[in-house]
Amino acid sequence: MNKNSFSPLPPMGWNSYDYYDTTVNEAQVRANADYMAAHLKDYGWEYVVVDIQWYAHGAGSQRNQYQYIPFSRLEMDEYSRLLPDPERFPSSRDGAGFAPLASYIHSLGLKFGIHIMRGIPRLAAHLHGKIKGTEVAADEIADPSSICGWNPDMYGVRNLPAGQAYYDSLLELYASWGVDYIKCDDICNTNLYPHRPYSARHEVEMLAKAIEKCGRPIVLSLSPGPALIEEAWHYETHANLWRITDDFWDRWDLLKDMFRRCELWQNHVSEGCYPDCDMLPLGALGKGFGHERQTNFTPDEQRTMMTLWCIFGSPLMLGAELTKLDKETLALLTNEEVLAMRTPHCRPRQLVRDDKQAVWAAQNADTGASYLALFNLSDEERIVTAKFPDELTAFKPAQCGGAVSDAYKDEARGASAQSPDNAVNSDSVRTWSELWTGERMASAPADKEGFRQISARLAPHACCVYKA
Repeated sequence: MNKNSFSPLPPMGWNSYDYYDTTVNEAQVRANADYMAAHLKDYGWEYVVVDIQWYAHGAGSQRNQYQYIPFSRLEMDEYSRLLPDPERFPSSRDGAGFAPLASYIHSLGLKFGIHIMRGIPRLAAHLHGKIKGTEVAADEIADPSSICGWNPDMYGVRNLPAGQAYYDSLLELYASWGVDYIKCDDICNTNLYPHRPYSARHEVEMLAKAIEKCGRPIVLSLSPGPALIEEAWHYETHANLWRITDDFWDRWDLLKDMFRRCELWQNHVSEGCYPDCDMLPLGALGKGFGHERQTNFTPDEQRTMMTLWCIFGSPLMLGAELTKLDKETLALLTNEEVLAMRTPHCRPRQLVRDDKQAVWAAQNADTGASYLALFNLSDEERIVTAKFPDELTAFKPAQCGGAVSDAYKDEARGASAQSPDNAVNSDSVRTWSELWTGERMASAPADKEGFRQISARLAPHACCVYKA
């Protein structure tokens, strides 16, 4: 199997974490899946992902003290593999696991995913649990010197044949349930070990081998970030997506910093390989964390986030409680023109970035469509200008940092683009459509160097994105 064929577009879906933390149950997952099928599926949203500690009894019951209760009771089978908590996921009883829930989600035309922690349960190691298909016990493959700094459930797995056998048995189980997507945590950046931040690289390889052996096309997502740019080849070889940031929440400083992170990773977006900007903290959030609220992002900031994620080609995973989405958020998530930028055929690049503004461009190699996105990163209204050649593919990385950036030195440098009503020679005009508002405008005639420009007056933290 070619893992890059598992996800020809960046995955789109819903993840339970931002709203439920560790507490989500089967009824809530089904309700969100029902909403997705009815309102979002036609726009490409398809994955329903149960996030962390679905196997833990009493998860979230001591939230005022712990996010993850130390050494709590875990549901586990005879081969040291975690199973869903039957109290929260009643259809999993009698050894059914997640198969009934996955079957329901598949019946809606959607796909099913789960979160896992890398490694093997500490409980299994302490009990000398079995490893399916081997004579080796769990304590012999568990590495007590390889742990997660923020979750107490697992030990790392040693790079041994029996360790591979354990991962093989996990994927055999997940494939039998009908899992389509795995988000593996504490593996993309093992940040407890600053001198060995990719200390679990062998476990990434084990997971990839186990997926290939299981015979089911399961998308592999690696968390947490920030991913290590020097390990880009390894991520691209063995995974489908990898987090390029720490946990992303609804704060402007975190969103502004994503322009830097996306610039770092912009040359690593390709079919089946997606640097991941993390979940979209939109709508209702935080109930499982003890404080239910609406997103702190303003409407302008929400558009900025969606525009950047889409033109960059990031996966899109909603963190909201879908059943509480308002019509404005639903409209944000179902803009087909904006979502169309996500294809890897639109190779993204950030043309200019400073503390006040950023400009991104992409051109679809299949359709020829060109995209320009202008972002106001400042706290004041300002004019942002994009200066570009007729063929956006003419930009070279070195060119972007020099000739183009001169156009951004001052607001006064960029006058607003001419409107279609202006008297402009049609042979020298290119018409652009703004994808959020539908407004049409024309780029000014090319200058002596063959560059055109578009300008927009933008509110603080706002953006516009044009297609031609």
